[in-house]
Amino acid sequence: MTAYMPLAVPLYGEEFAADPGSVYARLRAFGPVAPVEISPGVSAYLVTDRQAALELLHDTETWSKDPRTWESGLPPESPVKPMMGWRPNALFNDGPAHRRYRSVITDSFSRIEPHRLRQQVAEIADRLIRDFAATGETDLVGQYARPLPLVLFNAMFGMPEKDGPRLVAALGGMFDSTPENATKANEDFGQYMSELIALKVEKRGDDLTSWFMDHPAGLEPEELVHEVVLTMAAGQEPTTNLISNSLSRMLSNPDYYSTLSNGALTAHDAINDVLRNEPPMANYSAHFPRTNVHFHGTWIAADQLVLISYHAANTTPDVLSGNGGGPRTDGGAHLAWSAGPHSCPVKQPALLIAITAIERLTSHLGDLELAVPREQLQWRPGPFHRALTHLPARFTPITPQKTGVTPWSSPSPSTRQAGTSTESPRSSASGGPRHASYSPAT
Repeated sequence: MTAYMPLAVPLYGEEFAADPGSVYARLRAFGPVAPVEISPGVSAYLVTDRQAALELLHDTETWSKDPRTWESGLPPESPVKPMMGWRPNALFNDGPAHRRYRSVITDSFSRIEPHRLRQQVAEIADRLIRDFAATGETDLVGQYARPLPLVLFNAMFGMPEKDGPRLVAALGGMFDSTPENATKANEDFGQYMSELIALKVEKRGDDLTSWFMDHPAGLEPEELVHEVVLTMAAGQEPTTNLISNSLSRMLSNPDYYSTLSNGALTAHDAINDVLRNEPPMANYSAHFPRTNVHFHGTWIAADQLVLISYHAANTTPDVLSGNGGGPRTDGGAHLAWSAGPHSCPVKQPALLIAITAIERLTSHLGDLELAVPREQLQWRPGPFHRALTHLPARFTPITPQKTGVTPWSSPSPSTRQAGTSTESPRSSASGGPRHASYSPAT
């Protein structure tokens, strides 16, 4: 049987980037499953209904994560192939293979203590803030939200501090450069990875790469590379977007801005708002039916690409509630971390990293504000992410001579002994979760 796909709605243009909500409203007219195009000529189905999404994410008998049959029909130069092509890691495998790869991630991350992670994030945040503090203006994407997780990952995976700028330049170049520069950035990242693996083969350290190598799962060299790439490169984009999207909401909403010092609404509230209404990865969780399937009123052919829209599912009309559309503070139910066996295995560290980064910034730059109205911010086109191109902000300049606590003089966050840290991420600077980084659903 060949399933019929109606005229697909594109998710890669300026229209979708500027107003995804309107596009999702149009897609809901098709029912819980809608035909979309994620790149010119590359069709998919997008699940926009929360209940349908949960059903799919938990049904491993009907649905597979292995894209190899589907990707065999993609042209080699397809722009979606880097995000969708099969690799020997936790994201693209099922059953025992997936559980083996996933155990390497969860077991290794659990060895990093939260108090050390908080301290690392705070130190990196202060260092980045010092670079622009005297200017009175900054791009909070390019100068803060994007480099912060990369500098952190450089340390966590065991590369010397001097190599942090290389990782920032390489992965940053993949998102915001011309095709020629993006190719060069990809080559630079490959060289960085080769040096990282060689360094740890020669001498293990107290870092994630070494723990991946020595894990009982016994990763082969190729598997090791792809596990590191998954947790490092894929973790960067969602973390960057979580920080910058949350800051854009905080700095444009007086309920946050007027309370940066008195704490009526917090960074954690802004992050919850983003996870529900503007998730950093808006559409992903690629699945493929093992056979032809009739799913919520739509016939889908075997091995056809089906994506989950976390953004649309989170805002399914019958699950909306509450307070006139304003920020909610109850955490609420959302799918930003996905669900089922491939849900994000280390979601708590994303909260810890983002909250620490935001609170560090706003504590040092108390009058921080957007340089343009939020409705004039530009969003980066693409079917998968919800990502700002830039986040221009201004503030009163500060210098090392300024009295009081500054990024030049501030102490490291107070810490607890590893065995006694039981607070939730909401308490941020004084408590946090027990894992160490953020990766997408795997």
